[in-house]
Amino acid sequence: MPCLKDEDLLVWDSLAIVEYLAEAHPDVWPADRTARAWARSACAEMHSGFMALRDECSMNCALRIELGTTSPALEKDLTRLMALWADGLKRFGGPWLAGETFGAVDAFYAPVAVRYRTYGLTLSAQAEAYAERLLAHPAVSAWVEQGIQETWRDDAHEQDCLRGRRVLADLRQA
Repeated sequence: MPCLKDEDLLVWDSLAIVEYLAEAHPDVWPADRTARAWARSACAEMHSGFMALRDECSMNCALRIELGTTSPALEKDLTRLMALWADGLKRFGGPWLAGETFGAVDAFYAPVAVRYRTYGLTLSAQAEAYAERLLAHPAVSAWVEQGIQETWRDDAHEQDCLRGRRVLADLRQA
């Protein structure tokens, strides 16, 4: 669960966190009104959608897991995801979803890029390139590295990631 602690204030929802940050850092959202509306819509869709992706590919930065077969629901989520990314990249010219600058919408899709890497998800060439760009972004890369270094484990979540699947690599320290 994402959470932001700013002195005595605790903000515990990803959309609320982004809006809180945008009050002090207006460049969190694109300056262009159309790009900003698109980015907010794409964030809201990520926030409330892609349930098969979330269910079948639980978040884990440190493991590489052989997914095996994908369900029709997961295929539908991946198809929608690739269409959404293609739309943003084409409409606003990239290299980020809403234009030239990494912003909130890209941060919202960083966990998808992690899932792409963790489970070896099959994406279009354009979506794969965008996922790799996300993973290479300094803030995303640092966040992933911190996740790999985290020593606390939730056994139920670990089992949900595995589901009897084969682990190809475990990047965590023993």
